[in-house]
Amino acid sequence: MSYILNLSIILVFLILFLITRRMNRRWDKINDYLGTVTNTVNSIRYGDLTKKIEKLEHPTYQNVTDSINRMVETLNDREKMITEYQTELMRQNKLLESVINSLSDGILIINEQMIILRATPKVTDWFGVKGTNIIGRNILEFIQFDEDYTINLNRLNAKDIYIKHTSTRNFIISSIKLTIDDNKKRFILIIKDVTTEKEIETLKEDFVATLTHDLKVPIVAEANILNFLLDGKFGDINDKQKFALTNMVTSNKELLNLVQIVLDTYKIKDGGIKLKRENILLNAFIDKIISETAVVAGQSHIKINFKKSRDIKVTADPLQLERVIKNLLNNAIYHSNTEKDIDIKIGEIPNFITISVIDYGQGIPKKDIGMIFNKYYTAAKKFRKIGTGLGLYLSQQIILAHGGEITVESEENVRTEFCIKLPLF
Repeated sequence: MSYILNLSIILVFLILFLITRRMNRRWDKINDYLGTVTNTVNSIRYGDLTKKIEKLEHPTYQNVTDSINRMVETLNDREKMITEYQTELMRQNKLLESVINSLSDGILIINEQMIILRATPKVTDWFGVKGTNIIGRNILEFIQFDEDYTINLNRLNAKDIYIKHTSTRNFIISSIKLTIDDNKKRFILIIKDVTTEKEIETLKEDFVATLTHDLKVPIVAEANILNFLLDGKFGDINDKQKFALTNMVTSNKELLNLVQIVLDTYKIKDGGIKLKRENILLNAFIDKIISETAVVAGQSHIKINFKKSRDIKVTADPLQLERVIKNLLNNAIYHSNTEKDIDIKIGEIPNFITISVIDYGQGIPKKDIGMIFNKYYTAAKKFRKIGTGLGLYLSQQIILAHGGEITVESEENVRTEFCIKLPLF
């Protein structure tokens, strides 16, 4: 009995040994597999997407192996896509940088403390600094604004600046706020070299001023001679000669007015319109203008009607206001294709008095309404008539200087109304 018991115990231990040995072999395989998985994952972690786990016969392991291998393939595909995107992005960045660097304008990026964060080669050249040595420096080390100008980075718009290293040239600067979602204020500054433009503008203004001045001298001399002839200082003249001389005087005045308009337009740009205001009673004032314009209107068989109302008083520069009203009357006469009368009306609206010049001629096309007050726009060429295009522009500037405005309403081949609005003081 004892023998059987001992044999049973030995048998049990043998079975347990065999089971344990088999289990150890199995655990060794699991450990080997886990080691392979760990090595593969570590390779993926450090960017090596070429390693895969070899296929195993065991179905449980094979499922895990397939999943990991598919993940590696997916990551590999994604990495290729990212690499392609990065390559394209770098290409686009290089293209954009090349375009920006080739611009004739200089571009900087600064923060709100005026510290330079980035600059194009054009800027470093103007500032006399090499490469990245400009980064981190204050822009005021290199440029100077007008002494009376308070720097507002949000509102720099074509402001004149002086660049210390490039002192012989003229520059202007503008700013754009750079919007990025990082709560930091940055600004793009655009610096433009306007030396050539300034030189051309100066030459043009000098030319126009000299030309108009030299033109006025013979025109005034001619006017004096014509007046002497009309006054009979060189002998008697007959009615036909008097009629011809009168027309020449009128034409001479128109020519002188054209020259003066050109000169005054350039004076406006330099220093604005200087007004000498007086109290004006409009009824007598407009009567005088109509009598002086009646000759021109009569040549076109047009009558100017002025229906008087209450004698309104306005504070304005009489010479400048007369110029505006005469210009509107002459336009109404010259651009009319009928012999219908021209009406002038005075009115009142809250805080303003109005002077309207109305004609019943060809009118102004809708497409031209928005351009008629633009500098150099003229409808004269269309109708083969002389004109600088500055008349309405200058008229508008004069009325704006008075604190008023000119408006226009027109219907082709029906009527056109220009309305001057002047404030009541």
